[in-house]
Amino acid sequence: MATSALDGLTTAVKGRVVERGDSGYDDARALFNAMIDKHPAAIAYCVDDADVAAAIQFARRRGLRLAVRCGGHNGAGLASVDDGLVIDLSSMNAVTVDPGARMVRVQGGARFGEVDRATHEHGFAVPAGIISTTGVGGLTLGGGVGHLSRGAGLTIDNLVAATVVLADGSIVQTDLERDPDLFWAIRGGGGNFGVVTSFSFRGHPVTKTMQAGPVLYDIGDAAELLRWYRDFLPAQPEALTGFFAFLSIPPGPPFPEELHLRKVCGVVWCYNGEDDSPALREARSWGTPLLDGIAPVPLPDWNSAFDAVYPAGDQWYWRGEFVSEIPDDAIEQHVAFGEAMPTWKCTMHLYPIDGAPSRVGSDETAWAYRDAVWAQVIAGVDPDPANAGAIRDWAVSYSDAVRPHTLGTGYVNFQMQETGDKVRAMYGPNYDRLAQIKGHYDPDNAFSVNQNIVPA
Repeated sequence: MATSALDGLTTAVKGRVVERGDSGYDDARALFNAMIDKHPAAIAYCVDDADVAAAIQFARRRGLRLAVRCGGHNGAGLASVDDGLVIDLSSMNAVTVDPGARMVRVQGGARFGEVDRATHEHGFAVPAGIISTTGVGGLTLGGGVGHLSRGAGLTIDNLVAATVVLADGSIVQTDLERDPDLFWAIRGGGGNFGVVTSFSFRGHPVTKTMQAGPVLYDIGDAAELLRWYRDFLPAQPEALTGFFAFLSIPPGPPFPEELHLRKVCGVVWCYNGEDDSPALREARSWGTPLLDGIAPVPLPDWNSAFDAVYPAGDQWYWRGEFVSEIPDDAIEQHVAFGEAMPTWKCTMHLYPIDGAPSRVGSDETAWAYRDAVWAQVIAGVDPDPANAGAIRDWAVSYSDAVRPHTLGTGYVNFQMQETGDKVRAMYGPNYDRLAQIKGHYDPDNAFSVNQNIVPA
């Protein structure tokens, strides 16, 4: 990239700019997924909406491709772009709580751990993911699945307004009344329509401590456990949720040393209540667990419980699918690949998205798969680059084997970067409307480093 293409960037934005060759460039460009190695021409740490607008206009005038980094947690590496400009929102991370209205306004560079801590002291939470370092922007725009989804909906189902900087540099406020097509599109359509610099969410009551934790079983119990789980959970009150998982027990506390690195199956339970419940008692009574880790825990601690296992810098390759049923033939494939996890950080999760998410119409937001019961993710993960091929091959083979038993596509946030028909399938019957809205707000496809919707 010719230096002249960046002339004037440091005066165009008020925030810090890191260019190729600068001290700290390699740290600044590093991605959560170390399998992906990109070299942007520059990274602009924007400090306000005007900075974001200036960075967009600068990039477009100079013909630089744009990427947007919020929390940077994206597995597909969509927070960066080779030879282009990265708009980094990490300096824009304010969280403002209105306890009386049970609302919270969050800037686009915040992470959900910051939101959890700010809202919990007032007795409510915004439904989000399961790792606190996840960025609010990326997770929300794709949909938002996590511990509270079954009872409180997806993250997008609790978004009531947003501030968006558009491709032409204009700054708009959007909600159900103002630019309603844009508001519809950003609830599940990813980062295709602009840079969202502020989100306003409604919250849901949560207890001071929840009953949460994993109940883990011998890998040989997997088929029977998964058959029981598929029938049990959808019939339970929505205050109880739990995702099925294949995993290896982490080699450290609080897990007993004799179980370290043992391949297991289990359900990671979460009950939004101070005390036990009949449903949770029944869940804990199934089979003979190797470990019952359910305990009282505040939601901010629970949402950060996996942070240490999955820090930035690991190799990642993942694939996601929507699932409405789990037939016995699918269970056979799950068991075979669960037993074959190539490294200890590899995993498969089935997140329940029945309940509250299913009561939103498939055409009410850009998230089209409201008939799905689970969002499945198969993640090959390992810190060693030498194992990148093994974890990728396992994830791809596993995904291919179970795809006939899925809806044939998956959650936008659980994909590597895709193109063409694969992207169209992610948005399903909502794709054509999204393409029309994209054509209105971003006709030149300035925001293309994403699961890209081609402007109509």
